[in-house]
Order: sequence, then structure tokens, then C-alpha cells
Amino acid sequence: MKNTLTSSEKKRFLEITGGFKKTRILVIGDFILDQFVWGSVKRISPEAPVPVVKVERESFMPGGSLNVANNIRSLRGQVFPCGVVGRDLYGRMLIKVMRKQGIETGGIVYDPMRPTSLKTRVIAHSQQVVRFDREKTDDVSKVDLLKILQFVRENIKHMDVVILEDYGKGVMQPFLLKEIVRLAKRHKKPVLVDPKEKHFVYYQGVTCITPNRSEAYIGYERTHGSCYQTPELDTVGWGLMKKLKLDSVLITLGEDGMALFEKNKKLTRVPTAAREVYDVSGAGDTVIATLALALAAGAKMQEAAKISNLAAGIVVGKLGTATVAPEELEEAIRKA
Repeated sequence: MKNTLTSSEKKRFLEITGGFKKTRILVIGDFILDQFVWGSVKRISPEAPVPVVKVERESFMPGGSLNVANNIRSLRGQVFPCGVVGRDLYGRMLIKVMRKQGIETGGIVYDPMRPTSLKTRVIAHSQQVVRFDREKTDDVSKVDLLKILQFVRENIKHMDVVILEDYGKGVMQPFLLKEIVRLAKRHKKPVLVDPKEKHFVYYQGVTCITPNRSEAYIGYERTHGSCYQTPELDTVGWGLMKKLKLDSVLITLGEDGMALFEKNKKLTRVPTAAREVYDVSGAGDTVIATLALALAAGAKMQEAAKISNLAAGIVVGKLGTATVAPEELEEAIRKA
């Protein structure tokens, strides 16, 4: 199904993306340092049936909720991330990478008792060979949560949209979400959540959640109980909205595009904008980052969903946790 926009939609979408530079987005979530080890494979190990990777270079990128922040920054939005890092080597490297990328570091909460999360991906000939994680995933301390809340209280009135990025690494806890949603409603700020399956019951009262198809079905089961048969997508979307008291649900469907459920409106289907799928890692981060920017720039939810779909179509054509440049998004709008 071809993705097409009318000339008036294209003009409107370009006006919205032109306003990204005036937006201010607060991102709260799990901070991760992404390490990429690049190399080539020419033989199989004599010790085990595994490829031997000759390492040629390595690179580091801000990951987890910081990939969302990096997507916002790449699209010229002003972003203010808040999360926890350890006082260790990887923490120092993460802060260095954030500064290199031009990401604000004022919301960092330091925890000397907790290691900085590190994900290492080994890539050879444009294919990921293996990934290994070094992390601690139990709940961050109440002291850390109170520091995050303090940052939110001091900054939320200056923000346009709040993003809660849940990677399941210990930041997203019921106490924190409840307080942030309360503060956001007081200041009339939309709250968008990139959810973790096991935490769906935490997201009561937020503005919008952006699960992929698998997360949506698991979230529906967790909030409604086990089903004898797999429910229809419509049942899942409307069911999550009603159960969690949401204004909207945006379910990403891979090659089938997106499905947008909105309170008191009909289901909106958004066909995929991807020309070639190269790597889906980080696509969900691009979706919620662009959705937030568009809403902050004055878009309606349907408009924001379509723009974020175009951004996701660009990023899946790149290798690794990539970002979208404003020029790429503008070109995608013109060609849609």
C-alpha cells in the first residue's frame, strides 16, 4: 500500500517540521551506552563453530532513552534528558558522547552504587554477529527517583512535551510515573510513553503509548488477563485505551505501518513509509521522538503519527541505532 500525501498535507507537514527548532522536550528514562565493534569475518574459529571477527574500529553512541534524545536533537529540537549513570568508566564515556552529540547533561543523576548500562554490538559486513549486555536491571533507589522528580519539578513548566522511555532498566517505577503524570496534568503537558511489556499497568492516565505489535498484545494480556484466542488489533488498541484511561494509542506494525487509536475518533491506519528495511533497532525511538516534536510544534495526533511514520521509514534503512536529519525528513515529506 503506497503512502501518499496531498499537496496541502505536504505543505502543512513542512510547516510543522519547520517548527521543531522551537520545541522543548523532556525525556525521562533508562540511560545506556551503545558500543559498536566493527570488523570483518574471513574464517571460522578452530575452537568452536563461530566466526572470527577481525576488529577494525569501534564507536560509541548514546543509547536507551538517550537515543530518543539524540533523535530529537538531530531534528533540531531542544531536548532535556534525565536518567541515572554510574560513577564509572562507562558513565564518563557516556557523558563524553552526550556532550559530543550536543545533548544536555544537566539531568544526569549519578549513582556510585550502580554500574552504567553498556550494550556492545559486534558487526561484520553490515551484519550483527552478537550482542552482549553489561547492566544492572533492578529498581534504581528511591534517592535516585527523588532526584529525577526534583529535576522534573524544576523544568516541566518550560517543556512542551514529556517522554517516558521505558527500557526496563530500573527507572520506570509506579511511584515515579504517578508523580510525573500528576505534575504534567497540573502544567497541561502531554505525556508520551514508549512502553515495556511488563509495565503496562504503570501507564494509567498518560496521553499516549507507542508500543509495537508484540508489546501491544502482551500489554493487553497483562491488563485484561489471558485470552483463549488472539484478539483482533482493534480490540487490543481500544482495550488498552479504556483500561489505562489514555487519550490515544499508536501501535507500530512494521511493514504494515501504524494503527492510531484516539478517544472519540475512528481508527486511523498509516501505511508504511519504509522503502527498504535494513535495521529496525531504534525505530521505536525515532517514532516517539518525532511524534513528540510534531505535537510540540502544534500538530494534531494524526498529523504527528504520519510524520513520525515517515521518519521511521528513513531510520530503518540505516544500520545501527541511527537518527534522522531534518533534510531527510523534509525530502521524505515532499516525495510521499
